[in-house]
Amino acid sequence: MLRLLLLVVGILLLITQNFIQPFSANWQFILFLAGVFFLGIPHGAADLLVAIQSAETGKKSFSKFKFFATYLSRLIIFGLLLYFFPVFGVLLFLLFSAYHFGETDLHIFNTNSVTGKILVCSYGLVILSVILLNNMEELQLLIKSAGLNEKKYPLIDWSAENHNLILSASLLVFFVSIFLYFLKNKNSTETSDRFLLQFAFLVFILFNMPLLLGFTFYFVIWHSVLSLQNIILYLQIGIKHSLTQIVKQIIFYSALAISGIIIIGGVGFMFISNQAIMIYVFLGLAVLTAPHMPVMHDMYNKMRGVK
Repeated sequence: MLRLLLLVVGILLLITQNFIQPFSANWQFILFLAGVFFLGIPHGAADLLVAIQSAETGKKSFSKFKFFATYLSRLIIFGLLLYFFPVFGVLLFLLFSAYHFGETDLHIFNTNSVTGKILVCSYGLVILSVILLNNMEELQLLIKSAGLNEKKYPLIDWSAENHNLILSASLLVFFVSIFLYFLKNKNSTETSDRFLLQFAFLVFILFNMPLLLGFTFYFVIWHSVLSLQNIILYLQIGIKHSLTQIVKQIIFYSALAISGIIIIGGVGFMFISNQAIMIYVFLGLAVLTAPHMPVMHDMYNKMRGVK
């Protein structure tokens, strides 16, 4: 039901963009920034609670000090990787994000097999390809604003020239992997029909949106809301956490994260223009993906009953 409602929101955004009044660059930026602060960051702010629940579910001891030390270490290491090896870091971020997006959207499937993991990754890559490669001109402007010279990094230049080929290849890999998955899991016909219809609508919406609006819809409205739903359901297993407690913790850690973002951004002069802020937020999301993804991966494993 929630996914249907989110698709309706996407269709309404699409109708507004293409038939009523296109969202200006400023309005897209405002929606993106508001969404990241009110939904994007909060869905990652529950990582501590999720990690504690996973430790208790696995009957393991938990140390907040160890958690934060590991979390911050991953964040710093990935930040340094992005700084010194930007193209490799971005590619790694895209792979992490693809798997994370796929794991969230496909968490109801049994994806622990090799076929399942390929399906998860290929699903996420299709979503990212449709958002990014289908809006290549906007993406190239963003890349240049970030200081990445296409001539200095041939892979960026090659991706720009062959974006349709990459997009087609990602779709091909996805359809092969989904075919193999359902061939092995013939008892999930009803789920497969519903999933494929939902996937078709989602791709159609993203395909017809500009880059920033498409990313805002998928990451903020779709991914973050579904993640928050899964997190709340997970944290309420065994009735150990009330909804009020969960919301309070999420608000508290979101406030800490937002404060840190504002302080670092202010010191680094990241708020001089909309483009600078957008690049800063994208880089922040990239860095946060490194520690966030393992926490969520463990949660989804526990939800599927994997030891």
